[in-house]
Amino acid sequence: MDTHELLRKITTFPIAAEVLAEDLLAGNFRSVFKGQGIEFDEVRHYQWGDDARSIDWNASARFGVPFVKMYREERELTIMILLDTSASMRRSSAALPVPGEGAAAQCLTPYEQALLASALIAFSAERTGQRVGAFLFDREIDRVFAPRKGRRHAMALISGALQYQNHPFPRRGHTGQSSNLREALAGAGRLLKRRSLVVLISDFLSVNWERELGDLSRKHDVIALRISDPLDTDTGLPDLGLITMEDPETGLRIEALSGSASFREAWSQWHEDRSDLWVNLCRRAGAAHLELSTAGDAAAALFRFFGGRPHRDRRHAARGVAGRTAFSFESLV
Repeated sequence: MDTHELLRKITTFPIAAEVLAEDLLAGNFRSVFKGQGIEFDEVRHYQWGDDARSIDWNASARFGVPFVKMYREERELTIMILLDTSASMRRSSAALPVPGEGAAAQCLTPYEQALLASALIAFSAERTGQRVGAFLFDREIDRVFAPRKGRRHAMALISGALQYQNHPFPRRGHTGQSSNLREALAGAGRLLKRRSLVVLISDFLSVNWERELGDLSRKHDVIALRISDPLDTDTGLPDLGLITMEDPETGLRIEALSGSASFREAWSQWHEDRSDLWVNLCRRAGAAHLELSTAGDAAAALFRFFGGRPHRDRRHAARGVAGRTAFSFESLV
């Protein structure tokens, strides 16, 4: 998908963000984290009917009578997007024919799908007056957008991310290097002083990031959004005979018979195992997780994830104002 076509798609997102914003940022997203993300307010005497899990055992033991902890939910939130801009996110497999999929499913690279998800989250934050920031990272953190409010800032953030869509990068050689999720997670932990919502968007083709994800999840609400490709399955991989496959991160190449049953089974099993491992690592770290296919609808996936199924009248209202977006990206890219 070229930049102008991607821009046309993004400029419709403020309409979708109007529907998503309430569920994503006005409190309903807290249900994803099972009560996390609220701040301690005060303690009071236990009353009949209070949840026993809220008892403050230290205060109760000190004063000899039961006390319960009271919390309040912050209505103003900081959203931090950690966007992986590495070579594997811009791999060209999206150009291959995918059996059983329409043309629309073939036009997105993982980075383009990640960019669409980032734009929707940024516009949803802007819609409700929340602060939004971003780290754009590869082997290191390439660019930082400090959390701020406003439409202009959200547009600048998306425009900055767009510049990486076709960004050239040098060949790294056979070093085994990949995107540095660990540094991005650690950097977010250093920057964010108050509890925030952190959205990590990547294909997670990286290693040694589990501890940093756990550390960040203990202080913030973290969503790990993994971008996948239909070609990662045996049914999605087309039979093209003998093919040469190259790792975009390292330049390593292998030759394989794409029609071989044993190769297709091993190919599918490796990706399935990697997906299962990623889910288990996220659960262990305490991070919410969502897998988004390049053939999927980013907005619909986020609606389902946050439980924000829009009512019919809200969908009709959104359609009624479609096409009336009052801004343009052309001057920013």
